[in-house]
Amino acid sequence: MSFQRPPICSRNVTDSHDPYKYQFGFGNHHATEAIPGALPPHGTNLPQKAKYGLFAEHLNGTSFISSRAMVSNVWMYRGKPAAAHQPPINGEGEHHIESCFLPTNPNVAFTPLPYTWGPLASDGSSNSTVARKFTFVQGLRTIGGHGDATLKEGLAVHQYSFNKDMDREVFSNHDGELLLVPQHGTLDIKTELGNLLVKPGMIAVLPAGIRFSVNVTRAFGGEESEIKATGYALDVFGTRYALPDLGVLGANGLAHDRDFEYPVAAFDLETDDDDRPFRVTIKLAGKLFSYTQPHTPFDVVAWHGKYAPYRYDLSRFCHLTANTDQLDPTSYCVLTAPSKWPGVSLVDFCIFGDKWAVSKNTLRIPYYHRNIATELCGVIRGQYKGSVRPLEVGGLTFEQSYMPHGETYEAHIKASEAANDPVKLEGSLFFMFNVSAHLALTRWAMAEHPDIRLERPGIWDSMQNHFLHHLKEAKGLSDANSHQTLTPPKSPDGRMLIDSGS
Repeated sequence: MSFQRPPICSRNVTDSHDPYKYQFGFGNHHATEAIPGALPPHGTNLPQKAKYGLFAEHLNGTSFISSRAMVSNVWMYRGKPAAAHQPPINGEGEHHIESCFLPTNPNVAFTPLPYTWGPLASDGSSNSTVARKFTFVQGLRTIGGHGDATLKEGLAVHQYSFNKDMDREVFSNHDGELLLVPQHGTLDIKTELGNLLVKPGMIAVLPAGIRFSVNVTRAFGGEESEIKATGYALDVFGTRYALPDLGVLGANGLAHDRDFEYPVAAFDLETDDDDRPFRVTIKLAGKLFSYTQPHTPFDVVAWHGKYAPYRYDLSRFCHLTANTDQLDPTSYCVLTAPSKWPGVSLVDFCIFGDKWAVSKNTLRIPYYHRNIATELCGVIRGQYKGSVRPLEVGGLTFEQSYMPHGETYEAHIKASEAANDPVKLEGSLFFMFNVSAHLALTRWAMAEHPDIRLERPGIWDSMQNHFLHHLKEAKGLSDANSHQTLTPPKSPDGRMLIDSGS
């Protein structure tokens, strides 16, 4: 049995069928209690005797010596402390999770080859008829990453697919902060600090060390066979997601602080109708460990702090437009994770949703480019319009840093001749993980993924050099310019800066 009491500042305007209430404001110091008086009085975090016999517990997400602007922690007031559990043991069963992407790891490799992967079925395969059951943790599949969780620098990119609820099973990611991007299936996420309902078209962020369970909501009268969820996850090590600076945009644009929603306190009551222990799985350095405890981990009656999970509805994002030229993809950045290099991001999470295209005399398709960033693109809904990658909803593409890429010759010619009339782009939602480093792919992604789609052979064979058709024109202009007399530059007072006789 779960109990939650919404605070005065809560709201729920996203979905009338959402049973949960939320607090709002990115990075705010939130305070919430499911029972009046459960929070200690102002001015103290650790009363000698907490109200209702609760235990005070502190979870710190930043080092003790941190600036006030950066410090992030949470105080919880709960039925039993998290320390009350059996000793952890090595996790059982096979998994496909990596957190080390150094060249010394034989399970990963760096490659300049582009890759495209199709969607995963909810049973972890490409064949939905296979009756295998996976929970969220069992359904995580690491595609690739950078750095190493033990060095507190880097990230991991995952696909997930599962068809089984986490019944008395709990997960805690000790490697980093986890961003979830659902593609199919509404996630019902129960955390120590409260509940989040996350539909496709939304995202959720779960801080490191927070314990949570992921289930799937079902339609009224639905059966267990309807459990099905697929999507993406981005794990960042040694850093946390932040809102990008707005710079010359000023106060408005991109994602607004007030649209990020945090859970209110909710707790489960202990009952005698199920004496099975709770199993808590920990991800540490890419390895899984687990421990059991007889009581529910979801017994936090009140909490206050900044270190908390949250969700965001991507439909609230304010897309930018340009009258001429193209905006960089990071102009559509929802969240960024800073790296250890000042002013340089580790990864940017960018989305491309409904917006107007109004630019004049501008090539509107992706131009040919090379950059330091590794690009991974996925489709949440709609039809992918790119001409090179066979990408569909639930799939993922990979383009290694500095590798040249762009649209096909045929797409380029079509876009070059198209009328640049204003047009509304709608009905699709894409995202990009823009990683500022080389990315290593896992052996599983390169050899065992059930749907690997390599670049089509001969796709660039039709490319032509149009400059060859203009050589005569170019030569004529060059010859004409060669007969012109160049006038030496002069200083402001009229004197020659170069001796014309030398």
